[in-house]
Amino acid sequence: MTRAGLEVPEGSGLELLAEETGLGGDVFELIDAMGHEQVVFNHDPSCGYRSIIAVHDTTLGPSLGGTRFWQYETEREALVDVLRLSRGMTYKAAVAHLNLGGGKAVIMGDNKTLDREVVMRAHGRAVDALGGRYITAEDVGVTVEDMDYVHMETEHVVGIMDRSGDPSPVTAYGVYRGMKACALKSYRDDSLAGRSVAIQGAGSVGYQLCRYLSREGAKLFVSDIDEVKVGRCSSDFGAEPVAPSEI
Repeated sequence: MTRAGLEVPEGSGLELLAEETGLGGDVFELIDAMGHEQVVFNHDPSCGYRSIIAVHDTTLGPSLGGTRFWQYETEREALVDVLRLSRGMTYKAAVAHLNLGGGKAVIMGDNKTLDREVVMRAHGRAVDALGGRYITAEDVGVTVEDMDYVHMETEHVVGIMDRSGDPSPVTAYGVYRGMKACALKSYRDDSLAGRSVAIQGAGSVGYQLCRYLSREGAKLFVSDIDEVKVGRCSSDFGAEPVAPSEI
């Protein structure tokens, strides 16, 4: 596919973003089309740290959004992810009437690495360099302990151990309440007992969502690229494992 004279790989996340914006793969075109104020690329060769921090909009306040630690296939894929996620955070904050803007960070690499302190402290320094324009937190592949390492280098972080801690249970509860609201609208009854629910992603939030749904008596089908996480939901909540391709 060609947009604005630039070749965009078929089937890539960048292609989807190009379709959405009507633009090609030029970085500044994409940033401008999606309304971002700032996109920062960070690198610390001493520990292999590579990240992108995206500040989408600070009209209502400093940008807030978690850090995702993921093994992206390409740097372009990481860029697409951080642009979309940060823009989504702007909308979420606005809908919730928070004095916050939208931001996000992605760290490119193996999130199962054991050298977490050096990577996360490097990330903390990158966040701190923005002077409070971006406040980070947990996302996929990141833990409360990781945020404590980030906190060693910056105050612009939430979700640390001695404060709000792990956000997964309250995030899952928000999803759970949203599901009940949808059930009430669709079935005139907000009960999920006996309902079949497919959950794609059995990480921290997915696991906690399984807990809420299991307590109510929903029939659970769970999928994840990590079989260990699926097994945990299956053993703890009786969820039926489903292949990712089946959802």
